[in-house]
Amino acid sequence: MRISINIDPKDGSTCELFYDEENQWIRAIWLGYIEPEQAYEGATGFLEAMQTFHCPYLLNDNSGLRGPWFDSVEWLRTVWAPQATRLGLRYIAHITQPNDLLHEVSALEAESFGGNIQLQVFDDAQAAEEWLREQR
Repeated sequence: MRISINIDPKDGSTCELFYDEENQWIRAIWLGYIEPEQAYEGATGFLEAMQTFHCPYLLNDNSGLRGPWFDSVEWLRTVWAPQATRLGLRYIAHITQPNDLLHEVSALEAESFGGNIQLQVFDDAQAAEEWLREQR
């Protein structure tokens, strides 16, 4: 079920949020070149969705991104993650852009989220989905 979609009118890049009822997780799909403002809006949209769905699982799919995905891991760590934790998030499966696994692993270290959220980085959706299912 689609929760929201944020489309940049300049270039059509999107952040789309879905609630997967069968797997009981929220999936964020990022496509195109995401400007920082759009990244903040998408991340904030997830927090708003958590107020309704109270879901401990996030599948964050960056496989369709072009360019740098987000330049503020510090904001994610200090602002977003504490709010997400309070709302019940416990597991993030993060799918990287093609050929960018090493960069994103180094930027998104699990301890960045204070140990309250388990984070795993993947280069394909199937492995990410399988890991989230194993966390139940």
